[in-house]
Amino acid sequence: MRKLVIAISLLAFAGSAAYADPIKDRQALMKERGKLAGQLSKVVKGEEDFDAAAVLTTLKALQANAEKFDAEKLFPAGSDKGDTTAAPKIWEDKAGFNAAADKLLTDVKAAVASPPADADALKAQLNTIGGDCGTCHQTYRIKKG
Repeated sequence: MRKLVIAISLLAFAGSAAYADPIKDRQALMKERGKLAGQLSKVVKGEEDFDAAAVLTTLKALQANAEKFDAEKLFPAGSDKGDTTAAPKIWEDKAGFNAAADKLLTDVKAAVASPPADADALKAQLNTIGGDCGTCHQTYRIKKG
């Protein structure tokens, strides 16, 4: 009996670890996304040399990040409270929110499918991708005071 209780406790713990805090999960995903965009931005600004292979690797990582985005898991009902800048509009307009996420993924996939040949081409792609981020943030994010 004792072994059964221990086994059930371990399963419950493992199950709770699989479904971590959605607020922390989405913050980690967005932090990673910002870091990747920042790496590309350094190339556009001339702070780092244009390296086609490195840019493509970063774009692929950005695509993988965008593919991890799952609004149902990251923004479940009730996750609008706590340490979050997620705006109530997310839960009021799930279709629009999902469409914004889909547009980002589509634009990142397009950048990966047609990798930039130079920093100017990357700048055009990053302007599109950054525009997607900005549009979503304006509508679905509360600005920190």
